[in-house]
Amino acid sequence: MIGRFSIAFQCCILCSVLTIQAQDTLLLYPAGQPMPFGPAPHLITQLVPMEKATGSAVMICPGGGYAHLAMDHEGKQIAQWFNSLGIQAFILQYRLGKADGSGYKHPDMLHDAQRGMRMIRAHANEWGVDPKRIAVMGFSAGGHLASTLGTHFDFGAMSSSDPIERMSCRPDLMILCYPVISLNQPWTHVGSRQHLLGPDPDPEVVASLSNESQVTADTPPTFLFHTDADSGVPAENSVYFYLALRKAGVPAEMHIYQPGRHGVGFAPQDAVLSTWKERLRDWLMTQGWMK
Repeated sequence: MIGRFSIAFQCCILCSVLTIQAQDTLLLYPAGQPMPFGPAPHLITQLVPMEKATGSAVMICPGGGYAHLAMDHEGKQIAQWFNSLGIQAFILQYRLGKADGSGYKHPDMLHDAQRGMRMIRAHANEWGVDPKRIAVMGFSAGGHLASTLGTHFDFGAMSSSDPIERMSCRPDLMILCYPVISLNQPWTHVGSRQHLLGPDPDPEVVASLSNESQVTADTPPTFLFHTDADSGVPAENSVYFYLALRKAGVPAEMHIYQPGRHGVGFAPQDAVLSTWKERLRDWLMTQGWMK
């Protein structure tokens, strides 16, 4: 069941072969990295039987302004939907910050996302995953983390003694849902910036994490979903990221619905807005990620 720790995994330090059951909670740093400000970051697996798997996988980053995590409607529910499509799902519980800067700060959250992507790729064989078909998905501040992963990646440290660290952390696709993107524009979500960087961040760091300015031709193909009515994280975040992708020649698709508050998840009470997941399914089919 979700929340059950794999004892074998916790005891295995830098182990390259693991036997993982569905719905395990897996520590990102089994060697015991100190976690003074909260629970250790981990992945929650939501796996489908091998015979139903398409070979595709997604790592989901729930939102919550870098202050908390919306683990149900932007985590568990999303993972279950992907499983219904035959896609292996992993929910990333990453470290969180405090507005006064006393908690975790960048780059802790990015390191967690990078480690999660490397871990999935390192154990792709065991989970029925094609290592070249691993997406990252993020909601709100989780969308900022996902887009940071997609614009601040590396291809692994081949000299590392840890086989996981030798893996690339570049996602093969990005799925960004009402994402925080910019940290230095009028439409910036100030709360996310404060919890990520503290109250008085270095302007150069702020600029480097305004991800619409970090897009290159190597940025992964991207699906964006937003609403025009979103007053918490305005749609300009998605729009300017889409324009940057287009300028760089990166395949991208964007859907902006007129109504809809921030943080709607699947929007099950709205017959129109809830169709965004069908558009995502169609896009995944065009990318060759589904049977």
